[in-house]
Amino acid sequence: MGKGKSDLAIPLSELEDYGRQLRSIKERLNHTKKMFESYRDDIGSGTVYDALDDFESNWHDGREDITKQIDSLADMSDTVVREFKKLDDDLAKKAKDAVRPEGQQQPQSGGGNKAE
Repeated sequence: MGKGKSDLAIPLSELEDYGRQLRSIKERLNHTKKMFESYRDDIGSGTVYDALDDFESNWHDGREDITKQIDSLADMSDTVVREFKKLDDDLAKKAKDAVRPEGQQQPQSGGGNKAE
């Protein structure tokens, strides 16, 4: 502590990517039937296709629970990123205000030109 390194480091860009990746996984999970159907002619064997169709039908039941959990994880990731950015901005503003020389007033918000 005190050597110029942050006590708390959150890889925000990685967390943002994490939410996107989870949503991509969810989308791919929800398209397995279409994928199996697209290979129907390539598979050749009706037995293999029927087995894949049975798998997809059974998989549908568990997939709903998984996709709900994926949605929750992606939402949590988005919330962490949003709240940490908000906290970081707030702390930066407070730090900037704390080091303002005495007698210097805080700039008024409300637009217009700011003299620095």
